[in-house]
Amino acid sequence: MNATRIALVTGAGTGIGKAAALALGEAGFTVVLAGRRAAPLEAVAALMEGRGHPITADVADPASVAALFEAVAARFGRLDVLFNNAGGWSPATPIEDVPLADWQHVVNVNLTGVFLCIQHAMRLMKAQDPKGGRIINNGSISAHAPRPLTGPYTATKHAVTGLTKQVALEGRAHNIACGQIDIGNADTDMAVKMKTGILQPNGQIMVEPTFDPVHAGRAVAHMASLPLDANILTMTIMASSAPFVGRG
Repeated sequence: MNATRIALVTGAGTGIGKAAALALGEAGFTVVLAGRRAAPLEAVAALMEGRGHPITADVADPASVAALFEAVAARFGRLDVLFNNAGGWSPATPIEDVPLADWQHVVNVNLTGVFLCIQHAMRLMKAQDPKGGRIINNGSISAHAPRPLTGPYTATKHAVTGLTKQVALEGRAHNIACGQIDIGNADTDMAVKMKTGILQPNGQIMVEPTFDPVHAGRAVAHMASLPLDANILTMTIMASSAPFVGRG
């Protein structure tokens, strides 16, 4: 892999973002590590033997996103891969009781943040020489089937699927590929409750199996490494025994 290929990972300091950044670095990419907190980004960069470049940014803040992409363009001159990974959650709440502030927070991070990054990536990928690139969106198995009491998260992840398809369509004329990875039960901070017991659709509390997020990271790197005339539109990677198939 050509070391001059540039990838940008949002939410790169922990979890899936960290795993993807490390895997992309191992695949030969130079990786821009974006996130709100500098310390985790710098810790990831320290593991990447010079391939990781931390930049603090908040995907929910339009000015911060603009500054992030301006920094990428100024430093590297192009962007080959964007992994829209940053995401947020809200407390488990019946849909009629979800506070508007919680709804807006999840929408701002999970949907508007993805939209803003897509806009800037598309502009840069269209303008660069050679033009083109790849956008990978982090969906979720909740983009297909909801968990109980997760209305804001489920709604945004379904919407990300629509954005993925829209960008895949609009990107054709510009050599821009777009795909989505839907991850279920990776063993990250967000999966803590799965290992102690999480609410099921039948009302029971059940421990769910998880898997090492390194495999999700490698899956992202595989998607990113394809030539632009090939695209994985959707990929689901999950714990083999997770109660997703048949959920509900």
